[in-house]
Amino acid sequence: MLDQVCQRIEDLSQSGRVRADASLGLIESQNVAQRLKEAGLSVYNHNLETASSFFDQICTTHTHQDRINTIQHCKSAGLRVCSGGIFGMGETVEQRAELAIELQELDVDVVPLNFLVRIEGTPLKDNDPLSPMEILTTIAAFRFALPQKEIMVAGGREVNLRSLQPLGLYAANSLFVSDYLTTPGQPASEDHRMIEDLGFRVVRH
Repeated sequence: MLDQVCQRIEDLSQSGRVRADASLGLIESQNVAQRLKEAGLSVYNHNLETASSFFDQICTTHTHQDRINTIQHCKSAGLRVCSGGIFGMGETVEQRAELAIELQELDVDVVPLNFLVRIEGTPLKDNDPLSPMEILTTIAAFRFALPQKEIMVAGGREVNLRSLQPLGLYAANSLFVSDYLTTPGQPASEDHRMIEDLGFRVVRH
């Protein structure tokens, strides 16, 4: 499987048309990360999801340290790392700060901030939603903790920020555009118009 993935990355990299990024789950060996880098991978996405002190209340299939190890393998291989979390799962404000410090210490490059969308049939469907102002405060706090990093407002922004969504871009410097893994986003054309209405310039990668 790794050989097939590396071959696909090589094909994409050599085409010159796209940048090869990947999200392939846990990496348990430095050699795997090195092979991905040598194949031409640019960025590895692997969210910490939440703070170490809260992680085992959300995930039981692996540990928070497993995720940290994956990020460290990728950084050691010279890959850029995209890693952030999801908020509104029941974590405290202190645990959000803990996550920011963990990402700071890992020296990740891009920090996507996701906000829980309550979906019927899931364990967190009855969680109280975060208010728009609490979300904006969270985005600003991550900008303060990671001043030189790319802060990306990602999943759940449309549902949770509602009419205050544009204000998130005063602290963040990028958006995840269009659909997410489990929920739909707004059309990219609306995002582009929102960015331009704020006086910012749309940059397409």
